[in-house]
Amino acid sequence: MKRATITLPDDLEQALEQFMAEQAVPVQLTAVVQSAVREYLGERDDLPSPAVLRIRPAPRGSGQNDVSVSHDQYLSST
Repeated sequence: MKRATITLPDDLEQALEQFMAEQAVPVQLTAVVQSAVREYLGERDDLPSPAVLRIRPAPRGSGQNDVSVSHDQYLSST
């Protein structure tokens, strides 16, 4: 992780403060800046896309057939 100190002009500081104040859930300046940089780099195609989650079904007959109903029992057993 890289730490950086940045200087913002007054108009940008005010806009950021207003944006953060308008959020229903409190948000940290760091999170806003990271999100903005990620979006900027994504638009320029300079950010690698995140890995795609590939969930594949198990072959038929590969295990129990009641796991969706009895999941707590299966997760608690060792």
